[in-house]
Amino acid sequence: MAARRTSPLHLQGMTLIEQIMVLAIGAILSGLALPSLTGLLSRNRLQVAQTDFMSALQNARFTAAATGRRTLFCPSEDGHRCAASTRWQHGWLLGHDSDGDHQPDGTPSHTGGAYAGGIRISSSAGRRDVRFRPDGSASGSNITLSFCQPGSTAPALVVVVSNSGRVRGARADAAQTQACMSTD
Repeated sequence: MAARRTSPLHLQGMTLIEQIMVLAIGAILSGLALPSLTGLLSRNRLQVAQTDFMSALQNARFTAAATGRRTLFCPSEDGHRCAASTRWQHGWLLGHDSDGDHQPDGTPSHTGGAYAGGIRISSSAGRRDVRFRPDGSASGSNITLSFCQPGSTAPALVVVVSNSGRVRGARADAAQTQACMSTD
């Protein structure tokens, strides 16, 4: 049996035009999906930051109750000292504050850094820190921490710490969203 030969005219394959059309359709579909993916990533970044803060606050409350010492949770720009600011996006720290000077005694026990994506975090006017007492309550008035991402369509989120020390997360209302977006 002799081998059958095929001529070059009968070879099957894709032409350059067909390949360009496939790439064009792929690019169009990617362009349609990209805004949805960007919004999803923005919402995820905000939720991660909110969850991280809630966990750190609950840890601070537990630390105060377990050690019987006042515990401080505050914004920090260097990871060693509390900042005199209501902006938290550069980082935070957690430590004991036995002398009540709103600074950690010695080295902080935990620190957190800035979050990716330009997340803006600010606390209620006049509240620069959270201080947990040995009974787990938080001294001062309630504090609300707002989380937003300027330029994003992702809804802003909040973390609220009540005087009793309860920590809860929620979606921000319109006023909280506006205040967070306008914070410099």
